[in-house]
Amino acid sequence: MASKDGGIVETLKTLFWAGVIAVGFRSLLFQPFFIPSESMKDTLLVGDFLFVNKMAYGYSSVSCEIPFTKISLCPWSGRVELPLLSGKPERGDVVVFRHPVSGQDYIKRLIGLPGDKIQMKLGVLYINGEEAPQTPDGVFEEVFEPQGSMDSTPRCSNAPVGVGGICEKERAIETLPGGTKHSVLNIDTNGHADNTDVFTVPEGEYFFMGDNRDNSMDSRYSQTAGGVGFVPADLLVGRADRIMFSSAGSSLFYFWTWRGDRFFKAVE
Repeated sequence: MASKDGGIVETLKTLFWAGVIAVGFRSLLFQPFFIPSESMKDTLLVGDFLFVNKMAYGYSSVSCEIPFTKISLCPWSGRVELPLLSGKPERGDVVVFRHPVSGQDYIKRLIGLPGDKIQMKLGVLYINGEEAPQTPDGVFEEVFEPQGSMDSTPRCSNAPVGVGGICEKERAIETLPGGTKHSVLNIDTNGHADNTDVFTVPEGEYFFMGDNRDNSMDSRYSQTAGGVGFVPADLLVGRADRIMFSSAGSSLFYFWTWRGDRFFKAVE
């Protein structure tokens, strides 16, 4: 009987420490993230599953919360960088951050650094008065149908498109200052967020945009208008580096809908 009781105790200890390790891994190293919307197409598709590198920018109270709680393992103000492991956020990074108002986690591309002046003119990005050139790169095509767990349908430049038809968006390669290149999608050039005033990024904050430029509520929209506005450095969770796998179905557990060409794909 004693041996049996001892076996139960050892099993409970093993489960306890396994749980501690799992919580520590999730809280301090890599956070899983599932892409629910099309705001980052075609860099990230609805159904992509990735891990967020939480060491990339160091730690703040939001970047090391215990899963499914608001309890932080880093209960300090500001951000603490890790020697050799952490650095400053760089323009062009794809970043997960905490929305300043709703508290939800968002994923967008970092466009504006503190002090930058950002403006959109006819769908073209300008940073500090200089155009970020776009080179045409064909057309992004996808089936017009409900996507992901939210059953949302994509916006199309060739609308209206019936269910099962081919939805198109113009694709271009945008080059940011410093030489970083990434894909962007455009539906038109006359939308509200295609022509903006100049945004001056405050010190200690950042400006984010989605790669699917005409279908992203980002820093071009104020928080009162349902957008993101400027994002303080303390609200950065981490950097998205690599897609682990991707599901084209309504659940990541539907393995028969997994996209074979996106396993371990780098986020660029």
